[in-house]
Amino acid sequence: MKRNSSTAIFETAQWFIFLLASSVAIPIVIGSMFGFDISEIAGLMQRTIFVVGLTSFLQGWLGHRLPIVEGPAGLWISIFAVMAAAGAQQGADSMLTLRTLESTMLFTGLFLVLFGLLKIANRLMRLFTPLVTGSFLFLLTVQLSGTFLKGMLGIQQQVEAIHLTEAVLAFVTFFLVLGLSTFGRGWLSSYAVLLGIVIGWVSYVLFVGSTERAAAPLFAPPQLLDWGAPILDVRMIPIAFLTAVILLSNVVASILAINQSTKGKPTYTNDQINRGSAFLGVTHGLSGMFSAVANVPLASTSGFINLTGQKRKAPFMYASILYMLVAFFPQIVGWISTIPGPIANGALLATFVQLMGLGLSNIMSEELDNRRLTIIGISYLIGIGTMFLPAEAFVSFPPFARNLASNGLLIGTILVILLEQFWKQDKYSKEKA
Repeated sequence: MKRNSSTAIFETAQWFIFLLASSVAIPIVIGSMFGFDISEIAGLMQRTIFVVGLTSFLQGWLGHRLPIVEGPAGLWISIFAVMAAAGAQQGADSMLTLRTLESTMLFTGLFLVLFGLLKIANRLMRLFTPLVTGSFLFLLTVQLSGTFLKGMLGIQQQVEAIHLTEAVLAFVTFFLVLGLSTFGRGWLSSYAVLLGIVIGWVSYVLFVGSTERAAAPLFAPPQLLDWGAPILDVRMIPIAFLTAVILLSNVVASILAINQSTKGKPTYTNDQINRGSAFLGVTHGLSGMFSAVANVPLASTSGFINLTGQKRKAPFMYASILYMLVAFFPQIVGWISTIPGPIANGALLATFVQLMGLGLSNIMSEELDNRRLTIIGISYLIGIGTMFLPAEAFVSFPPFARNLASNGLLIGTILVILLEQFWKQDKYSKEKA
């Protein structure tokens, strides 16, 4: 019994660290986009931690009912970045832009709830073939790898120079997590992420120094609508609808990836998809109401499970509750926020090694004939190419086209879906292949 209790404690701690590593960097990134001061970033950090913990628990309890960490969506981060650049170009008040984003998240949540309740979500599953889900996972890792690598190198918005000491410690953490998970035995392999971050954090303090934190009260609840009341902008409704449809691929990819990691095969049920969609809508509503970036099930959780071998759901649920409760203690949040960004990014990137492998595995689960190879070539060249374009390049576009055209993950995924659906493999192409 004592051994089981200690195992549960360690597993809960590691899930807690993964929850933290998956979300702690986002408030800093968003804050820099909109020119937040230290206290505003701390407030966003508090709300993010609360919403991530709450939404992870709700999905695990009532939604898809799997141990999948919820975290700020890469797609939404891109939308925030584009709208921040557009607002700055037009001289608009950043708070007005953020209030518009609140309403956009609420609209997206409404569409996702309707998809789930009306059982539309599972009918859309025919769109998400192994080629589509595999491509989504691959493009997701490509898009976010740049963000993680910049974080590991210490590159910030205003400072483009690489911080050599921070970079070395980040890569040590990266390879330490991979090494422990691959070659370690027993508890060394199971707690690779936790050990990697702790060792990396201590090393960072010794060689670089500790980071400052803002003064905060001992106890304070997260604030609702901290950016102000949502601003209704009907021009954002089409964006919300398209975002909801694309995010379904995130739900599918995450469920498939977790089931493959926990059960040995990528499977899902229609009920699981509909519940996941409905509660993804609920989590979007919570994100909008608490002025945070909308969360989605993170497919990278499968990489964490593969690295650690932790497949039990209970420690995940305990960690989600603990993470949510921590948000009520700003001083603890302030201490958590001192985890060095390069260390967190290095440990998180290690989990994406497994995720990219899952994406490639899905793609190669079907024969790569001439048709599929051409679809991959077109979609990846345009999608990945778009990732290299600055957000400012799309400022002159209309709002709908701007948010669509500037997101490489969105563009690449849409192209795979369209080409997969409308380019049917006829007899001639089969013989040619």
